[in-house]
Amino acid sequence: MLHELTAGEAGLLVMLFPHLAGLDLLGVEDLGGGGVRITAAARADPAPCRGCEAVSARVHDRYVRHLRDLPCGGRPVGVVLEACRFRCGNDGCEVATFAGQVPGLTAWYQRRTAGQRSWLEKTALALAGRAGSRLAAGSGAAASRHTLIRLVRALPDPEAGQVAVLGVDDVAKRKGHSYATVLMDMDSHRLTGMLPDREAETFADWLRAHPGTEVICRDRGGAYARAAREAAPAAVQAADRFHLWEDLAEAVEKTVLACLAAAALPPGADRPEDPGTAASPAAPPEPDGFRDSRGHERKLVARHRERYAAVRALRAQDCSIREIARRLGLARNTVLKFANAASIDELLAKATRRPGILDPFKPYLGQRWNEGVTSAAALHDEIRARGWTGGILTVERYLRQFRTADGRNRQARARPQLTAPAAPAPPKPRQVTRWIMTRPDHLASDDAAQLARLLDASPQLAAATGHVRSFAGMMTRRQGLLALEDWLTTVEADDQPQLHSFARGIRRDQEAVTAGLALPYSSGALEGRNCKTKHLKRLMYRRANFDLLRKMALLN
Repeated sequence: MLHELTAGEAGLLVMLFPHLAGLDLLGVEDLGGGGVRITAAARADPAPCRGCEAVSARVHDRYVRHLRDLPCGGRPVGVVLEACRFRCGNDGCEVATFAGQVPGLTAWYQRRTAGQRSWLEKTALALAGRAGSRLAAGSGAAASRHTLIRLVRALPDPEAGQVAVLGVDDVAKRKGHSYATVLMDMDSHRLTGMLPDREAETFADWLRAHPGTEVICRDRGGAYARAAREAAPAAVQAADRFHLWEDLAEAVEKTVLACLAAAALPPGADRPEDPGTAASPAAPPEPDGFRDSRGHERKLVARHRERYAAVRALRAQDCSIREIARRLGLARNTVLKFANAASIDELLAKATRRPGILDPFKPYLGQRWNEGVTSAAALHDEIRARGWTGGILTVERYLRQFRTADGRNRQARARPQLTAPAAPAPPKPRQVTRWIMTRPDHLASDDAAQLARLLDASPQLAAATGHVRSFAGMMTRRQGLLALEDWLTTVEADDQPQLHSFARGIRRDQEAVTAGLALPYSSGALEGRNCKTKHLKRLMYRRANFDLLRKMALLN
């Protein structure tokens, strides 16, 4: 039932809904589960014609509009508005009559108030379709996921304007298949554009359409560099420090793999010789991880050897990476890994030094074995109480190497004939790489001690660590103009094959790398924004075509 409003009630309603201030409020009706309905009438104030913009005060007639407004207290609110239709006074205008609009409340061809539409647009930008629809329904402004997507697509693109410092990078639309180019104003950290591919011509066209760019922060890919040279020759190109450091880390990891494969770690205070294994020649050999507990070559090792030989043979026939991948049925990145490896030992060292899920429990298993507990079932139950979530077969396979080889039943033995305290696992190549790439004063004392022992055992690794730290100092202090050439000369004169490849890459793009190590500009903020774009892709699973993804990325 419609409740007519008093002057005080009308004033209170206007305080709750300020956009109703220009209306004559007639009444309020409680619809129960359907929410609240407000009845109002628009005043016959002169309005501009939508065809010729001529202001008219001639009321042709009145008609009723039903609008959905912002919810109140979790309940939906509807507005029944008696709107005015005006007659245009311009005889030459094609529009005979037009509807008058209430500023802040109505718009052409809309059944929602401007406030609710704005709220739904923000919800869709933050949560996309399904999640936004659930939030809208729970708050009292129900809208389907399709409606929210349409609202996002209807939003205008932000104005790009002139960008003095531009960041450019690619982001995967479909990883490994198609990519887009993301452009950012590095001064305001606001996305200014997203291009449908990462081709040089597309980026060059955008640069020509938006002149005035002074600095272009990019990765070391050739397409963006070529486009910048062609379309913005006066702009300074700066290689991104994030990618430089990432490329250096890859070179260091290859150096670590080569050094660890060339020589085993020397025994020390934190890695004593295994007395049980040394005392008994019956222990199955497992020095490098290439063989299983029975002494047979692991399937992973054999497969790596076969693939390495096949890739090398086809490479010697001048086959391209794409052709090799097609012939062998491998992924392109896998073929690149085998083609770029210096030797099979480097690949095997990386493949077999992966951390095992049982590694944290091996010291405890060795201690209990020495105390006489040799039952795999009993030891499995004990480490389950300590957090082990694996199966008993993993424990049995690990203990098998410590048992005697005479075939006697292990349950019949009262004492083990072979004691083998488990030594701490040697550090993994990626872990050593992280130690080298970390500032020395930020390393934990144990990590620093292990790294120092590694560097003492491998002069080549120690020299590579020195090069890394000098490069880090040059990068953090922005000394590229003064020190980069000397650093490259020193590395090229040293016996560091993996770092030589990194240095050759810098030589090919030395001007941009020098600018990246000397200027304060970096596309690090763009890398972070790419993570947000990937989050939007996951948020819009199966609905993230490029036009929608572009809108979400630019407007968020």
